[in-house]
Formats: sequence, C-alpha cells, structure tokens
Amino acid sequence: MNQPTRFLHAGMKLPFMLIVTCFAAWGIAANMTDPLVQVFSKIFSMSALQSSLVQFAYYGAYFCLALPAAFINRRYSYKTGILVGLGCAIAGAFLFYPASIAMTYGFFLVALFLLAGGLSILETSANPFVIAMGPEGNATRRLNLAQAFNPVGTNIGVFLSAALILPNLNTADADARAAMGADALRALRAEELQAVMVPYVGFAVVLVAIWIAIALSRMPTPSERELEAGHELHFGATLKRLLKNRHYSFGVVAQFFNVAAQTCVWTFTLQYAMAAIGTDEAGAGWYLQASLLVFLVSRFAMVWVMGFVRPALLLAGLALAGAGLALYAALVPGLSGLWAVVMISACLSLMFPTIYGIALEGLGEDTKFGSAGLVMAILGGALLPLVQGAVIDVAGATFSYVVPAAAFLIVMGYGLFDFAAVRGGAARPA
Repeated sequence: MNQPTRFLHAGMKLPFMLIVTCFAAWGIAANMTDPLVQVFSKIFSMSALQSSLVQFAYYGAYFCLALPAAFINRRYSYKTGILVGLGCAIAGAFLFYPASIAMTYGFFLVALFLLAGGLSILETSANPFVIAMGPEGNATRRLNLAQAFNPVGTNIGVFLSAALILPNLNTADADARAAMGADALRALRAEELQAVMVPYVGFAVVLVAIWIAIALSRMPTPSERELEAGHELHFGATLKRLLKNRHYSFGVVAQFFNVAAQTCVWTFTLQYAMAAIGTDEAGAGWYLQASLLVFLVSRFAMVWVMGFVRPALLLAGLALAGAGLALYAALVPGLSGLWAVVMISACLSLMFPTIYGIALEGLGEDTKFGSAGLVMAILGGALLPLVQGAVIDVAGATFSYVVPAAAFLIVMGYGLFDFAAVRGGAARPA
C-alpha cells in the first residue's frame, strides 16, 4: 500500500499541534458531561428519561450550530471558526457558576447548550482543517491521528468526574431526599452542585489559554484557495449536490448512529455497573474510566493498523464486534457483561474520524458544508439516549444495551458499502 511521503503541507506543523489541543478539549467536555445524566438524576430526583435531557441539550446544540459554523468557515476561514467556537464554549463553561447558585436544572441545560454549541462550531472547523493540512491521499489517517488525542481529553474528563463530582454526591436516595425539609434539601443540593461547577469553570480557564495561543498564531489555509479565486457561495446548489451523493449521505446516517451508539454506551455505563454488580456511583465511575483508557490505547493502535488495512473494512469489522459486545452485555448481565461494555470502547475508537474522512473524500469545494452535515449528525447523541433512557425505565439498565447494538449494525453497513464501492473499482458513488 503506497502512502504519500508528505504527511503535512509546508508550514502546517505548528497549526496541526495547536488544533490537536482542541480535539483533546472537546473530549474533556463530552466525557465530563456523560456522568451528569446519573448525577442530575440523583440530585434532582428525576427519571432516567428526564435526566437524559442532558445529552439532548448537549448534542442538540451540535446539530443547531454546525451549519452556522460552515457559513463562518466559508465566509472567513477555519481559524475564525475555531476562535468563535472556543469563545462560545468558554462562555458556556463559565455559566456553570451562576447555574450552581441558581440550583435549577434548566439553567444547567442552558449552560450545556452554549458550551456544546461552541464545541460544534469548533469541530465543524477543526476536522476539515486537519484534512486540508496535507495530501488528500492520507487525509483519513491524518484525521485519525489528530482524533487520537481526543481520547486523551475524554480520559481527563472522566477522571475529573470520577475524582471531583461523583465522590461528592450524597448517599441519600430519592426517598431520603423526599423526606428532608426544604432547607436541608437545598443545602444538600448546593453542596453537590458546587462539585459539578468546579471542573467546568476550571475547563473554561484552560480554553481561554488555548484561544489566546491560536489567536496569536499564523495559520495558512491552503484548502481555502477557492475563496481567493473569487468563488461565490451557492448554498442551494451545494446542498442539492450533497443530498444526491449517496456515499456522503449514507456517511451522515452512519455518523448519526455511530455517535448515538457511543453516547449511549458511555452515558449509561454508570447505570449498567450499578445494576450489574451493585456498586455505587463512585465505584461505577472507574469502569467508565477504564472504558476511556481502552478507547485511548485503541485509537492510537488503529492509526497504525490503518496503514495496512483499508479504513472502511476496519470500520465494518469493529462495528460488528461492537454490536456483538453490546448484545452480550444486554443478555448476560453481571461482571462479564460489564467488561463487555468496557471493551465496546475499543470498537468505537476509530469510528468517528474514519466515517468523517471517507464521507468527505472527493467533495472538493463542498467540503465545508459537507463537514457541517457530519457534525449535525451528532444529533444521534441527543436522540438515542432518550430511547435508551426509556428502555431503562421499563426493562432495566442492562437490557437497554440492545439499543446501541442496533446502531452499530448500521455503521457496519456503511463500512461494507464503501469497501464494496472501492473494491469494485468505482469512484465514490454519487
């Protein structure tokens, strides 16, 4: 398999390193947020479906802000989009401070929406920027390398939750809280919400440092030559071309179900562990941490494997394995089922950047809006956890893993679709 000798265009080394910090940053935010479903369920005595609105707000913001990000990138530059995204995320993270004082669930959802909206703009800008930093022939592998630093952030995010948030939850259950007086319950919630607030405000400070570093750096953008050549934006025509491109549109569907599966698996790991082995939130948090460590190691390993195995075939194989592990977890609850949930993260490791990379191949000047569509597909992370939350309320946390199992099968279908098209000697289907 012949690889291009140049991995990055000239002058792109420092920009690549700085953008990599953004990949880690949104990993931190996403995986500090996953345990909040269980955290808010306990603090506010809500059902699993109600507390799943955390993910609806977070990933719904990704859907709403991705298209505006594409307009920013098309009108200005990837760097501008990155700075705007970081700015919105900073504001959302700082909002956790007044939210902890107000002590209302809705205020936290607003803060999460603004934080995630900023990260949506950031992802819509950073992913195609990385693709544009080098030859198209190794774009998917380059994006996988940059995305390999995302699980570094996810591990930090889970660690912050496991170390700073979950241990500070009071052991009082819903019945004990219902029996408390108003003042006692308010004091208890204030202490717990203070623990939720601290890591988010600290995260905002880190984002400010990243914003300053990127703002002061020169970032050439070779992929944006079409702007310099005077190309005009024709959004309707672009959208029509993207919708008619079966390879791209199926990629958006696959990304929807990939993010849906990932969010479901990680969001409800705590509930699964507590139901399967009877541990508490803090103990369950360490299994989520183990999942993210598996994800981290596997992401770097898959970047290496991708040098020898076609990305689409690897995607299909790991999606099938993910479906099998999720079904095992649903049908064989217990410690072995819990470790199956942990090992699903190895299958998830390459999916997002691989789908992203192969779906954008050959789009040319439509890449910026194509990128927005793939980020909008993150809406799957808002919708499917609501389905799994409803299944938990009816059938329990362990059986609910049939939901991500079904999602993995659709991802497998996309991998086979792309592999068959390329193996058959066809261009990307349109």
